[in-house]
Amino acid sequence: MTAEQEKMRPNPPASLREKVHEALFDISSRNGKRVALIIQALILLSVFSISLGTFQNLPNNIKNLLHTLDLIIVYSFTIEFVLRVWVARDRLSYLFSPWGLIDALAVVPYWLVGADVLAVRAFRLLRIVHVLRFSRAARALEHFSHAWRLVRHEIRMFLGMSLIFLYLVALGIWHFEHAAQPEKYANIFDALWWAVVSLTTVGYGDVYPVTVGGRLFTMLVLFVGIGIVAVPSGLLASAFHEIRREELLRAQGDAAHMPDEPVKEDERRARKNDPGAKE
Repeated sequence: MTAEQEKMRPNPPASLREKVHEALFDISSRNGKRVALIIQALILLSVFSISLGTFQNLPNNIKNLLHTLDLIIVYSFTIEFVLRVWVARDRLSYLFSPWGLIDALAVVPYWLVGADVLAVRAFRLLRIVHVLRFSRAARALEHFSHAWRLVRHEIRMFLGMSLIFLYLVALGIWHFEHAAQPEKYANIFDALWWAVVSLTTVGYGDVYPVTVGGRLFTMLVLFVGIGIVAVPSGLLASAFHEIRREELLRAQGDAAHMPDEPVKEDERRARKNDPGAKE
């Protein structure tokens, strides 16, 4: 069989597993879009059901309706999760990916504990994140994931240093305030609560220093706390800027090469039609 005949030969029909994989993982396909719409509808129904179930003294018919709706949703999510595991190219990679973990947490607690526990039902709310996956926000999530990969080592090192500094701050405020406020700064863990609130610049005001040394120490900590919040934000912002710059340069490069192709094609056709044309 010649190469031309090989190209003209029709492709073999897709297997059932390939069709299911396309419907569940390929959002750009027709079946994938339909499945994505169904999943989004089930997610919104789950949000509505759990939210309405928090009301007290609901009529019995409403409770029965919500219970039936919960069963339909959890069975649908379970079937979808089992099918995703079945058709996944790499099952372990899917199961331990963020989307796989969200899918698992949405259904596994139900089968382990039961549907009557509100906390177990609330796990299904994690699937709200899937709405972002099926929308235009998916590209923004990819940008965020790329930005995290660019600066993950710097942020991890910074977080490690922040934890060490957090403990030192707690130790310092306990040294200044323990004698003056033994009920509020009884141990290092009470001081850690103050350190977290102060370093993140939240400042609830439930615990505050009263000694001169404690107040001076707090002023220093608050200035450092601004950097605790600003440094990770600056790193991510710089990574996002780098990603956008790369995309802009890539788009400009593609646009610069696009007009050349039709011109070259026209030149080839002219040479073919005019044997006397010079190369």
